Amino acid sequence: MGRVVGEPPDRSATRAGYDAIAEPYAATFRDELDRAPLDRAVLAAFAELVGPDAEVVDAGSGPGGVTAHLRDLGLRVRGVDLSPGMVALARREHPDLAFDVGDLADLDVTGLGGIVAWYSLIHVPPAQLPGVLAGFHRALRPGGQLLLGFQVGDDVSHHDEAFGHRVDLDFRRLRPDAVATLLAEAGFAVTARAVREPVAGSRAAALPQAFLMAQR
Repeated sequence: MGRVVGEPPDRSATRAGYDAIAEPYAATFRDELDRAPLDRAVLAAFAELVGPDAEVVDAGSGPGGVTAHLRDLGLRVRGVDLSPGMVALARREHPDLAFDVGDLADLDVTGLGGIVAWYSLIHVPPAQLPGVLAGFHRALRPGGQLLLGFQVGDDVSHHDEAFGHRVDLDFRRLRPDAVATLLAEAGFAVTARAVREPVAGSRAAALPQAFLMAQR
């Protein structure tokens, strides 16, 4: 899919990049949760807080592994991703789950019990973060839960190549305190924050990882 008329260039670049690398990306990171017990514990806590009856969106669901894990935790969950290539792959690998092409900056839904943005905010330019978080707030029902996962830092890692494909992808590191401030400004109450060190043997970036949970 080419650039959408009126769409910010960063969004088009992210879509095109993940369309190009969908298959090798999924193969590389398919078992990342298996080697990350603290990540699984955070997701389990989120699932318990949300409960089984509420609708949950995995915003930036990629190949669907986290979406499927949330389903296995008893949640009524569907995935949304900017990349049609990722959505097609997720539908193929998890045919019992719903995946749609969509923009986490415009979920166009209300009354959700929970939203997970698991390493998807890292592609959002800083100036756009307040709007994205405000959109999450609108999409959630009162008392709804938000879970964010991201890499900790201040830098931007730019990639012109990934998995043998030409891409134009920026991976932005974030500071938990700064994100917590943005959440409060968007109307959220931050209920938990955690930082873990890199997991030995992980194929993800060797950086500390942060998790923030907030409630509307």
